[in-house]
Amino acid sequence: MTTLTANKVARRASTPKASARDGGSLTGTGAMIRLALRRDRLLLPVWILVFTVLAASSAAATAGLYPTRAARVAAAAAANATPALVAMYGKIYDLANLGGIGMLKLTVLGAVLVAVLTAILTVRHTRAEEESGRLELMRAGVLGRSAPLAATLIVMMGASVVLGGLSALGLIAGGLGMTSSLAFGLAWACAGVCFTGVAAVMAQITENARTATGLAMAVLGVSFFLRAIGDTTDGWAYVSWLSPIGWSQQIRPFGGDRWWVAIIPILFTVVAVSVALALNRHRDLGAGLVRPRPGPDRGAARLRSPRALAWRLQRGQLFAWMAAFALLGLVLGSMSAGVGSLIDTPAAKVMITQLGGVNELTSAFLGAELGFVGIFVSVYGIQAALRMRTEETAFRVEPLLGTSVTRIGWCLSHLLIALTGSATLMLIVGVTAGLSRGAAVGDVGGTLATMLGASLVRLPAVWLLTGLAVALFGLLPRLVLAAWAALVASAILGEFGSMMGLPDWVRDVSPFSHVPNLPGGTMEWTPTIILTVVAAALVLVGVAGFRRRDIG
Repeated sequence: MTTLTANKVARRASTPKASARDGGSLTGTGAMIRLALRRDRLLLPVWILVFTVLAASSAAATAGLYPTRAARVAAAAAANATPALVAMYGKIYDLANLGGIGMLKLTVLGAVLVAVLTAILTVRHTRAEEESGRLELMRAGVLGRSAPLAATLIVMMGASVVLGGLSALGLIAGGLGMTSSLAFGLAWACAGVCFTGVAAVMAQITENARTATGLAMAVLGVSFFLRAIGDTTDGWAYVSWLSPIGWSQQIRPFGGDRWWVAIIPILFTVVAVSVALALNRHRDLGAGLVRPRPGPDRGAARLRSPRALAWRLQRGQLFAWMAAFALLGLVLGSMSAGVGSLIDTPAAKVMITQLGGVNELTSAFLGAELGFVGIFVSVYGIQAALRMRTEETAFRVEPLLGTSVTRIGWCLSHLLIALTGSATLMLIVGVTAGLSRGAAVGDVGGTLATMLGASLVRLPAVWLLTGLAVALFGLLPRLVLAAWAALVASAILGEFGSMMGLPDWVRDVSPFSHVPNLPGGTMEWTPTIILTVVAAALVLVGVAGFRRRDIG
């Protein structure tokens, strides 16, 4: 947002008419709502449309895949008999319902994507505005302390409700039942409003937008993990009820339509919003509940280069990701060791291959799960690359560039962390999954080599999305949020494109669609090389653009 736009909002909020209409800490809320809608006038409608089309296309495609009741029951039973699938996608509660098998991927993972979108935008309109100094400029007018946060909550919760409602209409248009379709839309809306509240709280806790987003994503990851435990572990079903993602699933669209469950996420959101507003009232502008801990004096002497500074800034985040992915790889390898023996019916094998696999059952499962791992690693790559934009908007770049540090040297220091960090995460997943699976099947050496190759072959797609974030930073810094939109689009096209029956040229937009089907498939070097070259080109374009453009 430009300074001129901010001044306009400040003037509107400071008019006597606005003060008379609003009162106290909420003065100027209407102006802030209009500003948020103006800033997201393209982003929100596009993504609401994407989710609606995704739901409608999946519903329409399912009828052709499972035309008979017997086919639906067999496929649903096979899915429920596979703990790995239940952990990833959830249970099917009505085996004969067409919507149950058709929305298997979208019920849980769709809710996760909605949560990601609302959390990122909530932080963008709250903590990111404070961190950049724009909110302080607007507060120079008569703008209430809680007005920006209240406006963000209203816009994002309203967007969640609209997204859920239109997605329900899309399912109805796709041929599914009206009542269950509305329940499905309610489940997605509940996920959106819950994580709007979570992100609002995190934006009050920390002083950094990147950290606030990371904390919200950590809560989302724990929520997904708790739901998976509750769905797959005997005697632990209650754990699902501790997860906001579990609440969305427990509404059970196409499996009972338990509307009363929505009371839980609504109450949770009310509590989260109340906490966020209370924290916002009792902290200074620009400050967080938790103050950043100053490092030891002896550390300053070690910051002799931009690479050392970039490492100091990003090492904590990288170590946290490394620990999480080591655990993820161990769980993935252990789960895969039992897939082949758990189900061996033809319907089960068809189910697995349609959910992203190739020919052999276990390889199909591993390929599908490593595809999700690649998407998660892309989150880290984009986040690490966009740290450059955070440093720029916080006015910490200009003092550095006033020394002997060059623009290219500073930029490459952060890129080194983003690219090598992404490679490290994929390497960790490959090693830990290979060791755990190899120990289970009695072939550590061979399995380790196979899993390493299957993990690292997805790295060029990760680097391409990271390179896109760098290109946007260098050429169009005000549009860096589009990197997250590209990630969500790639995930949707890569994971759901075949189910939606999209043409190949549309699915090929996602870099993950060009990744060789490993393990189990044939290694194809041409697409891997092309992805790497495109990623390198995007990075070079971004660095060149940053070298020539103005700072700020």
